[in-house]
Amino acid sequence: MSDEHFPAHPPFVTGLRGRCPRCASASMFDGFLEIHETCPSCGLDYEFVDSADAPAVFASFIVGFIVVGLALAVEVAYRPPIWLHMVLWLPLVVILGLGCLRPLKGIFIALQYHHKARQGELG
Repeated sequence: MSDEHFPAHPPFVTGLRGRCPRCASASMFDGFLEIHETCPSCGLDYEFVDSADAPAVFASFIVGFIVVGLALAVEVAYRPPIWLHMVLWLPLVVILGLGCLRPLKGIFIALQYHHKARQGELG
């Protein structure tokens, strides 16, 4: 089916929800971060998908900014021992990092589809 039969969907909304960027009705994920070969609903071939390391890099930046800011605020306000910092911040880093990966990967895939980006092609 061609793209003309589907209404345009905002890439950030469909990406955050993990939906197919063309039909926005079926999930593009087969597992936590695995992508289906094709969309189960509209048949979109996901062979164009190449999010590479971008979701992990952006998740690291976002989580790092949040956790370092909170750790500095707690350190200045309360001066807790280092073991308490480890108990507080290590689980938070893991939880936030894993929580950010899937939505960010969905956003990057939806943006690739929206801008018709293909691997090895310019413009």
